[in-house]
Amino acid sequence: MSDTDEIEFEERGGVGFITLNRPKALNALTLDMIQAMMPKLQDWREDPVIKAVVIAGAGDRAFCAGGDVRAVYEAGRNGGSLTKEFFRDEYRLNRMIHVFPKPYVALIDGITMGGGVGLSVHGSHRVATEKTMLAMPETGIGLFPDVGGSFFLPRLPGKLGLFLALTGWRLGAADAVYSGLATDFVPSDKIPQLVDAFAGADWNTAAADAVVDQIIDAATEPPEPSALAQQRDAIDRCFSAPSVEAILEALDAEPGDWAAKIAKIIRKQSPTSLKVTFEQVHRGATMDFDSAMVEEFRLSQAFMAGKDFYEGIRAVLVDKDQKPNWQPGDLQSVTPGIVEAHFRPLGDGDLTFS
Repeated sequence: MSDTDEIEFEERGGVGFITLNRPKALNALTLDMIQAMMPKLQDWREDPVIKAVVIAGAGDRAFCAGGDVRAVYEAGRNGGSLTKEFFRDEYRLNRMIHVFPKPYVALIDGITMGGGVGLSVHGSHRVATEKTMLAMPETGIGLFPDVGGSFFLPRLPGKLGLFLALTGWRLGAADAVYSGLATDFVPSDKIPQLVDAFAGADWNTAAADAVVDQIIDAATEPPEPSALAQQRDAIDRCFSAPSVEAILEALDAEPGDWAAKIAKIIRKQSPTSLKVTFEQVHRGATMDFDSAMVEEFRLSQAFMAGKDFYEGIRAVLVDKDQKPNWQPGDLQSVTPGIVEAHFRPLGDGDLTFS
């Protein structure tokens, strides 16, 4: 087990509490944190005293702003093994959460992006607050929406999943609940009471799921109206198109400023990321969870061997000029062969679940 102070574990009452403890880095997820969390979840799964798990982020800004992609970027540039290890273990952790047999409550009270979505969306309960800002922004850094995005995005209502995947659109609490990425809305100032209620719960009164539901229901409030709901018809109409190019044509033909704004966002993303992501989400609609994760690992390694991820991180996080030079630079140059190569099996290098 990894020994790190970047993540804290505590047992109170019948609950295992996890705190992501890198507040200055918006609780971005490191390999050490992943490798500390996996055996702890294994222990809690088997421990009859532990009835539920609650995960939160330290500080007042973020639940988890994503995986530590800066470290992966440095490793990739220097030939380090982190480009394999990070994705392999992160995806194994996503699966552990997906199959976790007890209530798993994520308190997404703040920024929740990429890897942070992976730590929350696969659990039974995802509690949003007015501070929630949730997104899968990977196409903007030359990557793809991973951490199980192949599985959960196509299962969102209508075409919301593909919309979120291609745009990296940021969801507040109302939109997160509307889309199904969050299950409940609780005001941020009630989160400490919620934590105390979990720690002090009587787990003998009902099944653990019912106890958790009662605690959350006592604190929940209706969120504001969803802005996404107002654009839902346009999203479903435009994102039903048969290619990324056709989606852009549909958006260009759509009246109003909103569609023009969305088209502008998509045109800034990595063309390779866009086309691979389009294919990924469509394939994922008919895949089981394990198959989706195996495929995502293949995609991750293809992107690690390419150029756009390194250029995206350079432009967004390193030099911060926000002017990535994508290669290829346009959608037409991303051929079906280029897309298909990203999905190629890795043989003995494929992801396995032991």
